[in-house]
Amino acid sequence: MLRIGIMAALYEEIADLLDTMENVVTRRIGMRDYHAGTLHGQDCVVVLARIGKVAAAATAVTLIREFSVDRLVFTGLAGGVASHVNVGDVVIGTALLQHDLDASPLFPRHEIPLLSRSRILADSGLSAKLERAAQRYLQQDWAQDISPATREAFRLSVPRVHVGLIISGDQFVNRVASVRALREALPDALCVEMEGAAVAQVCHEYGARFAIVRTVSDRADDSASHDFSGFLAAVASHYSAGILRQVLDTL
Repeated sequence: MLRIGIMAALYEEIADLLDTMENVVTRRIGMRDYHAGTLHGQDCVVVLARIGKVAAAATAVTLIREFSVDRLVFTGLAGGVASHVNVGDVVIGTALLQHDLDASPLFPRHEIPLLSRSRILADSGLSAKLERAAQRYLQQDWAQDISPATREAFRLSVPRVHVGLIISGDQFVNRVASVRALREALPDALCVEMEGAAVAQVCHEYGARFAIVRTVSDRADDSASHDFSGFLAAVASHYSAGILRQVLDTL
């Protein structure tokens, strides 16, 4: 039986998952609680990784080494970077890159030293399952989970699923100038967050399969902090639980 590791940076992003887990046994390792049990019939370990690349990397290593997970999924929110990515959309990361990594002139900008690569590819099979699950969630369950008042507050109309590059860095991007700089440096980036590329590097080095799914909570501009907080409280957990339920049912 497969064992799936599920990570998020904030509690609200996994709250609904934890509420529906069965036969839970919790182990505390490195100041984190790892909840092992069954979720929609699958053997899972759900954990709050906390914010940032170091926190995410440490959690991913523990899932791989201590819990022998077969697949690792990171779920949570992100800021939209590409002009066609809107609040409420879902992004599946086919490749992950650390936008704040720069060891030049020793190595090219964004390249991970000694790995000879800047982009790490997610598992194509698991990512495809997440893409189909996100499509089904938005078509079948989204309108029931997200109230009309919430949709109006965040101007959510017809959310879409995007597939491509997700970029990560140890900074909360909330300035128009910062978004513009990211677009210029990485024109194919879809969204920006703070953990995914670190998880990708750990999984690459350990030979572990992984996938990243992000819900766009803001445009990473001057209103990002306000939009993020409200979106986190009203929307985040619904998306994570709904999409992952669809995925787990297919594994």
